[in-house]
Parts: sequence; structure tokens; C-alpha cells
Amino acid sequence: MRHCLAGLLCIVFMAGCSSIPFQKTQYVPLESIDPLTAIEQFKKHSPEDFQLLNTIIFQYNWIKFSGIGYIHVNKTERTYTVVCISHMGVKLFEISGDNNGIISSFALEEFKKKGDFAAVVGEDIKRIFFDLIPSSEAKQSKEKSRIIFQQPSGAGFLEYVFAGPDINLIEKSYYEDNALIWTVSYYEYQQNNGKYYPQGIILKHHVYGYSLTVKLKEIRN
Repeated sequence: MRHCLAGLLCIVFMAGCSSIPFQKTQYVPLESIDPLTAIEQFKKHSPEDFQLLNTIIFQYNWIKFSGIGYIHVNKTERTYTVVCISHMGVKLFEISGDNNGIISSFALEEFKKKGDFAAVVGEDIKRIFFDLIPSSEAKQSKEKSRIIFQQPSGAGFLEYVFAGPDINLIEKSYYEDNALIWTVSYYEYQQNNGKYYPQGIILKHHVYGYSLTVKLKEIRN
């Protein structure tokens, strides 16, 4: 799987890009904050239907590639569409998904020949943009400057970490057998029409050995 994923992306992205630097979250004391109140505030400020234009950097071992991605997410209906183009303006793929599955509307021939690329992209989109609110049954704990929730998911469990002056989600991780499988980190939230959007997102898949860095360029309402 990991070699297939790397091979697919190596075909279409341009090399030579550097990592996108994001500012670390400013930690503040949260001892007096009620965890459930913090979650309600985050939910209130989280967009449900949005369109974003991003720059994307994929890294696998020592190789880095970049592209430009457009994504439309409707979290209420649990649908999404993602379109990726090269920096030269060549359309690479278009994928949409919902609870019933994933549809590849367009993909270069190279994508069709090597593995289920649509499934890989679809899973990463869901990890990044969906299920950002822990359930009411999630186990909660507090540290000096972080609020942590854990809940069962699949064969393992999800962990949510909230922190910062506005108490936003800064990290979402998935574990199986106490081993970290993947992590999504969120940086530099900005406000737009009363909703908060992270300007930087980094997904790291610790099993397959790749990372995906997303830098927000434009919010399209």
C-alpha cells in the first residue's frame, strides 16, 4: 500500500518544494474551563459547508511533491469533492464521496493503473475534515493547558486534543493496540464569517510512512 501510494503521487506532482512552516499553538492555562463547554464553543465555530483552495505537499521518505487542491465539504450531509491540479494547471484527479462510497469522476491514466488511489485520498479527506467533535460518551481528561478526549473507533480509539486561547482542536489521532496509526495536526486558526478555519494542517500516517501538508490559500463562501 505505502509503495503504491508513493508511486502514484510521484507520477504527477512537481518536486523540489520545502515543508510549510506553521506557528505552534500558544498554550494557555485551562484548569478553570469546563471540557463540555469548550467542545460546544468549538462546534459552534466550526463550519459545516465550505469550499477551500489549498496548496498541498506530499512527502514520502526523502521525496517531496506539491500541487493545488480545491475541496468542497458538507459535514452535515457527509459529502465532499476534491479536485487536484499541478502547478502548471493540469487537472490530475477529481474525487467525490459520501456515506455510500467514493466516486472517481476523473483521473489520469496513471492513477487508474496503480491501486485504489481514490480510496486512499478519500480516507485522508475524512480523517482531516470529518468527525472533529468527540462524542458525548468520550472519556475526558484535563491537563494544565490541554483538554483531551478519547473514544472507541473501529479496532482502536480516537484521541482529540484541544488547546489555545480559543480552545480549538489542535490534534486528532488514531491508535490500535496502543500504537499510533495516524495523526492530524491543526495550526493557526483564522476567523471568517464567525467560523474558524486552520491555515495549516499536517496529516502523518505512521504506518505507511507518508505525510500530507495542507496550507489554506482561500476560503470560498
